[in-house]
Amino acid sequence: MTPPQASPPGTTASGDLLPAVSLRLETLRKRADFQRAARARRIAMPGFILQMRKRPDGDAQGIRVGYTCSKKVGNAVARNRAKRRLREAARLVLTHQGRDGMDYVLIGRREHTTALPFDKLRADLETALRKLHGPAR
Repeated sequence: MTPPQASPPGTTASGDLLPAVSLRLETLRKRADFQRAARARRIAMPGFILQMRKRPDGDAQGIRVGYTCSKKVGNAVARNRAKRRLREAARLVLTHQGRDGMDYVLIGRREHTTALPFDKLRADLETALRKLHGPAR
C-alpha cells in the first residue's frame, strides 16, 4: 500500500483549484460615507462611474461598497435592475481585486448600466480598478 500523497498547494485532494483568497464586501449605508466618497478619486466608464476612497488607518478594516442610481437611470424597476447588475459585478471583481481599507461607490448610468453585456460591465470594473489603484507597489 502506498501512502497518500499531499495535493499541490492551491488545489483540493481531488486536484480541483481552490478559489483565490477573497475579502468580504460590506455595504455602505450612511449618507456621509457616500458624500466622502464623492469627494475622492473617480473614473467614468461606459456602464458606471466608480468612486474610490481610502479610509483613515484607525477606521474599520475590509472593503466597503455602495451602489446608487438616480431617477435619470429610469423608473424603480430599471434602477433596481441596474443596482443588481452592479452588485453582482462588484461581488465578482472587488472580492479579488479590491483593497482592504477602501470604500468604493458604483453609480449607475442612464441606459448603459442595464444595456451593456455583463461581461463588458465586469471587464470595465476591472479596468477602472487598475486605473484607480495605479501601478502595483
